[in-house]
Amino acid sequence: MRIGDLAHETGVSRRMLRYYEEQGLLRPVRLDNGYRDYAEADVATVNHVRAMLAAGLSTAVIAKVVHCVHDKDELRVPSGCPTFIGELRRERARITEAIAQLESSRRILDAVLDTAPRDGEDPSREAAPTSQVGRVPSA
Repeated sequence: MRIGDLAHETGVSRRMLRYYEEQGLLRPVRLDNGYRDYAEADVATVNHVRAMLAAGLSTAVIAKVVHCVHDKDELRVPSGCPTFIGELRRERARITEAIAQLESSRRILDAVLDTAPRDGEDPSREAAPTSQVGRVPSA
């Protein structure tokens, strides 16, 4: 199948499919006229690549493991491909750390926002005492 057919089948642009090829994610056969010829299995490969990208994996990591994925319908842990499991565990640890850093940033922002005036309040007006109880009279 030609690149336009693969783009239509997967919903991925031709430009992105060329990028996947540059990154080693797809390996179409080149015809004598230079055209790319994709196999039916490339439809599943593109879908797997999209799923792995959505999971937060980089194209460099995907290039290391995409050859392990052969299932047409879904991503599964393949037997006989230990690099797949190792790479996924490393990526999961990286993502977990990124989430922890983002949560820390959110806590800091929440603390700052808790001290900020609420919508509609005048930030230049400080809270005035509401009672004179306990106040020392001035001389």
